[in-house]
Amino acid sequence: MAKKAELLEQAHKLKLDVSSKNTIAEIEAALQAAGAEPEAEKPTDTTKPTAKAGKRSTKGIAEAEAKAEKIEHQQHRDEEVAQEAEKPKKAVKPTRSRLERRAKGYRKAAEQIEADKVYQLKPALELATKTSTVKFDATVELHVNLNVDPRHADQNIRDNLVLPSGTGKTVRIAVFSDDTVKGADVSGVEVITQALEKGTIDFDILIATPTNMPKLGKYARLLGPRGLMPNPKSGTVTTDLDKAVTEAKAGRVEYRVDSTGIVHLGIGKVSFGADKLVANAEAVFASLKANKPTSVKGAYVKAIHLTTTMGPSIPVELTSVN
Repeated sequence: MAKKAELLEQAHKLKLDVSSKNTIAEIEAALQAAGAEPEAEKPTDTTKPTAKAGKRSTKGIAEAEAKAEKIEHQQHRDEEVAQEAEKPKKAVKPTRSRLERRAKGYRKAAEQIEADKVYQLKPALELATKTSTVKFDATVELHVNLNVDPRHADQNIRDNLVLPSGTGKTVRIAVFSDDTVKGADVSGVEVITQALEKGTIDFDILIATPTNMPKLGKYARLLGPRGLMPNPKSGTVTTDLDKAVTEAKAGRVEYRVDSTGIVHLGIGKVSFGADKLVANAEAVFASLKANKPTSVKGAYVKAIHLTTTMGPSIPVELTSVN
């Protein structure tokens, strides 16, 4: 009613023909027709919408502001991404080959090996000695990929042999026996037991008699991972200790196929020369042929490669074995 009274007062000042019997809408229409702005017109509400209770909660306001800020930030980020996409991209350098990433000496040695050529055994060994890239007397390594599945017991190839030209390595031999053995560097059950109790290993090969093997059982975790646990298959469990020591000093080696069917074996030093290395390689091939499983069908050897320590790989003809 206060609004109607205000409108009537304004209309009377303008001497308009209206009374309290007229409605608010009629009075406002008369004022507008007279060119006057109704003073009691409700001002425009510019405040933020409120909750049903009549008050907007502080939490609601904070959430609305946070949402608006998040939208604005995302729009700004989208603009930055679009600008980055428009920028010209830097040219990506091509990945270098494995050979290019090698040292200069290795690359120079690899250049002497003809691409896609498979070498006969002796020329391959001659080339291996020429392409050694290290300053010390490198080991010549033989890698033979066999057509076997080591998961089958009869195809889990393992053997030992004496290399006719030796290995070129000086080995310390321990004999787990109280017998006096010529050529042994360490001998005696008590002496070796005391060293093993301390975790001390100062030998490269351990030879034992069958009767003394039970005493070494408690040290299997120490010797096994190092490949030092005596084993009949490797010729290190025997009653003929003198012969075992002599063969170990002469260059007895053990090989075993790995999980991928490959035999890896060092066959001598670069300083041996090609002829001695050929004799050692042929001895390994003869041993592999003697251990060929009867269940293997087709080619027994799939590939042969020679290399020196940290040197390039040289493929070898398969005629030496198959």
